[in-house]
Amino acid sequence: MFVVDKLILLAAVLILLGIFSSKISARLGLPMLVLFLLVGMLAGEDGIGRIGFDNPHAAHALGTLALALILFDGGLQTPLKSIKQVWKPASMLATFGVLITALITGAAASYILDISLLTGLLLGAIVGSTDAAAVFSLLRNAGIHLNPRLKSTLEIESASNDPMAIFLTVGLLEILVNDMQPGWGLLQMFVLQMGVGAIVGIAVGFAVLKVINRIHLQASGLYPVLVTAAGLLAFGLAANTGGSGFLAIFICGVLIGNTQFAFQRTTFLFHDGLAWLSQITMFVVLGLLVTPSALMDVWWQGVLIATVIVFVARPLAVLPVLKLFGFTMREMTLVSWIGLRGSVPIILAIFPLMFGLPNAELLFTVVFFVVLISATLQGSTLAWVAKRLKLIEQPPAQPPATLEITSLGDVDAEIVEYTLSTHSRAAFRRLSRMALPEGVVVAMITRGEKVIPPRGSTILQPGDHLFIVLKNDYKLFVEQAFAEKGFQSARPVGELRMKGATKLSDIDWCYGYGSELNQGREDITLEHLCRTKLADATAEQAMFSYAGRRFTVAEMLGERVVTVSIEPELALETS
Repeated sequence: MFVVDKLILLAAVLILLGIFSSKISARLGLPMLVLFLLVGMLAGEDGIGRIGFDNPHAAHALGTLALALILFDGGLQTPLKSIKQVWKPASMLATFGVLITALITGAAASYILDISLLTGLLLGAIVGSTDAAAVFSLLRNAGIHLNPRLKSTLEIESASNDPMAIFLTVGLLEILVNDMQPGWGLLQMFVLQMGVGAIVGIAVGFAVLKVINRIHLQASGLYPVLVTAAGLLAFGLAANTGGSGFLAIFICGVLIGNTQFAFQRTTFLFHDGLAWLSQITMFVVLGLLVTPSALMDVWWQGVLIATVIVFVARPLAVLPVLKLFGFTMREMTLVSWIGLRGSVPIILAIFPLMFGLPNAELLFTVVFFVVLISATLQGSTLAWVAKRLKLIEQPPAQPPATLEITSLGDVDAEIVEYTLSTHSRAAFRRLSRMALPEGVVVAMITRGEKVIPPRGSTILQPGDHLFIVLKNDYKLFVEQAFAEKGFQSARPVGELRMKGATKLSDIDWCYGYGSELNQGREDITLEHLCRTKLADATAEQAMFSYAGRRFTVAEMLGERVVTVSIEPELALETS
């Protein structure tokens, strides 16, 4: 009993140390994984903590679970638009790029470490993949914004190249341990791993979306748990049927993350926190597993192998692939330099330990050293390299920060919190000038510690928190109204029902239409527009076309036009 209590206390202390060390990461320009590893090393048998941990099986089990959750979160956060834009170069880098890196690094490692070529290739496969979390945490901390194509390529490649590295590692272990013949057997294994992984990921993703959009759970906190269980189900089914569980859970995450479902924002926040907890726990445990004094025994070999990866293998894997897709030399240089090694190589380096492979301890120590060198060297210079290559752009306009608070039971509505940024369209604008759809109600505004009454005369300020009751159909419209100026990636296209007193200029401003509706005319209202276009024919359900849209008088009260429905261009084309 006391042992369990001590383990809980120890785990809490190490996790807290890992979290607090992340504050140092931004200042030093180092990936957080380096600091998490250092926390584990300091707590280990050679550090001040003197904690003895030598259980590769436990470390592998924990690392596999953590990596699966990290990849799932990566899939949830990956826009399908980005995948469609760069899937060809990203997939080439994630497969052939990893293979080329493994071959070059493996050949060099066999010579530097004086080991067999197959064992050297095993080391090359282990360090073949890059770490997406490390790369983009550094970019965010340094405030670096790249062009969408380059950023998407890096994201998709880093998030999807782990299955290839895992396949190569497992395949080479089968050859070394079980005497599997390379060639047809390895090709069959590749097709089975990738094919089954992809099919299971797609099947589970679609099945979960059918369930989550129809089921009504009493507790909102169960929705994130349901999504987590779905991801783990995809991983487990694929892994137990000969497929790649990591590919399955990533694809499942992509499908779920790109579809609207109940409490989606809350689910994303939950998995973001879960991914951070997984990273901290995994790296601290891996830091405990390594013996720091053993790193000094292979320091020069580790430096040489890291040099080969950074300056030879990675560029030779990147340049031919990206050249085919029209990337510039500056862009290819940055992609080459951003090939940071992270969690996957260290987890894969545990495999030889579990199989009792000769030189397994040497491989693990060298891989650990290579990851530290790669993450430290490339991580600390990433911002400088991007600036020198002149690839940093102005940050794009962003949607408002949102938080789903609660769903209103069987009613098709929910309460959502929006936080206004400095560049929001709504900043410094009166609430009455926000052309919100009919039925959307601003229930409360908080500013600092104050509660501001939501009156029409209220002037909205950056940092305000608006608590809004809205229908699910209007989410994109409301998000657009409170987004930063210039944000158009989620431009709403559905029917928009507005009050007749709403001014055309306010609609143009809130939804980024420029002056499509106002067209330089006087600041008229929707009711005035209806009277002008319909004259004596003004009545409920009367329609007219204007500025490429169809307008319908939805509701009248006596002679007044109370509600007007605005439909997009598509409605005109299909009518």
